[in-house]
Amino acid sequence: MSRSHTGIIIHDLNGGRTHLTVSLLAVTFLASFGSSLLFGYNLAVVNSPAQYIKDFYNETIVESYGWTPDEQFLTALYSLTVSIFAIGGMMGALLVGVLVTKYGRKGTLVRSTVLVFIGGTLMGFSRLCRMPAMVIVGRFIMGVYSGSVVPMYLSEIAPKNLRGFLGLVPTIHICLGVFIAQALGLPELLGKEEYWPLLLSLVVCPTMVQLMLLPWFPESPRYLFIEKGNVDATIKALNCYRTKGNIQAEVEEMEEEKCSLSSIQTVSVCGLLMDRCVRWQVITVVVANIGMQLSGIDVIWYYTNDIFKNAGIPEPYVQYTTVGTGVVEIIFGTLGCFTIERLGRRSLMIGGYLFMGLCCAGITASMLLQAQLSFMHYISMGCIVGIIAGFCIGPAGVPFLITAELFKQSHRPAAYTVGGCLNWLFNFAIGFIFPFLEMAAGPYCYLIFCTICLGVAVYTIVILPETKNKTFMEISQMLATKNTILREELKLAVMNGYGTLGHHEEK
Repeated sequence: MSRSHTGIIIHDLNGGRTHLTVSLLAVTFLASFGSSLLFGYNLAVVNSPAQYIKDFYNETIVESYGWTPDEQFLTALYSLTVSIFAIGGMMGALLVGVLVTKYGRKGTLVRSTVLVFIGGTLMGFSRLCRMPAMVIVGRFIMGVYSGSVVPMYLSEIAPKNLRGFLGLVPTIHICLGVFIAQALGLPELLGKEEYWPLLLSLVVCPTMVQLMLLPWFPESPRYLFIEKGNVDATIKALNCYRTKGNIQAEVEEMEEEKCSLSSIQTVSVCGLLMDRCVRWQVITVVVANIGMQLSGIDVIWYYTNDIFKNAGIPEPYVQYTTVGTGVVEIIFGTLGCFTIERLGRRSLMIGGYLFMGLCCAGITASMLLQAQLSFMHYISMGCIVGIIAGFCIGPAGVPFLITAELFKQSHRPAAYTVGGCLNWLFNFAIGFIFPFLEMAAGPYCYLIFCTICLGVAVYTIVILPETKNKTFMEISQMLATKNTILREELKLAVMNGYGTLGHHEEK
């Protein structure tokens, strides 16, 4: 890798040269730092102060209502606190399609930062006000903020040969957010009873940085050109994000896509689900997003300390072991980011899910045998780390990336709405149900996650094409053959603005 006066030069697999400019890299890290990092932080931040939050709920209920709740009620209330974040995320996903169409990708990111300040303030003052509802409402609002705008924004500003690399930068920030939450939750830092409201409210700090700097960067060029028809703003944005003289091909590709969409408006969710021309794309988004949440990773993030205790780790070392897993997340998230353009999307998805499935089966076996074999404690811990590593190297970021790649401009907001809603819905379900599932099934509950991981890997092998280094129009043409519809329907789809046929097919 060498540096020039215009940016960083990266050599692709075909021996050509593509440019990652400073401005493109800066906006990628800035958008991820203020949004994706908070997503990871909020996933893990309630793990360390879990007992303090339960005690706070217990104290305030006794003070306000004069009765003492039992352990099962407190567990349910804490599970609601954990999983309400996902309900908020689902609400945000329902809104994202409308917002990004009206305000743009960057515009939606900037405007939505107000939610972070509201949610952070509620959680930060909840203990002082003696109101548990402020924690729950604050978590809900933070979920609404954690939508799907960043992956969409980055996929549209990135050139095709860097879309995978830049598309996984948010994954690194998610992992970094998880690690920061775990590290700050240590007893030596903010892991004390009096500090847990501060721990929850620190989300405002990264967002403040984003709010100060992100407005200075341009909007998505594809949004400006295809949806707004603003050619001057498009050229200005491309000149900011690209090297000089390297934008003509992209403008022509956007013009081609715009012409194919000239008679169609942004598709609604119902329109997306009814469109047979994108049937397999929609199914793939459904499988990828549900599979991501039911792979077991959210269980690891939400209940890491309890899982390590059950795996036999001595309690004084549990939190430090948890922080160690955060380091693993960052390492493998970075590894996935730097290998995706070489290995491709499919390879990272398949390898990640197969490895996760193997580790889920390993957790069940090791927990069943740890009473007889003491070394099985270490096998359990290794399998937990393996699930995290397998997830972060591919399944953590690829589903968001391929959601953008599988759809053209008219269908992309609706696709993110569908994927985001499913993602958050199952995130909520697994976060709320797992404590009770573990009580009922014990170690066998991980076999459910194992089956799902293997199923998603098989689906990816059979159905998902490789989208590496292809334009959105090329991907559209490639996927047209997978949707088994009549030639007349395909031609009609072309006329309606979505499906495409190669010239050789029209002869």
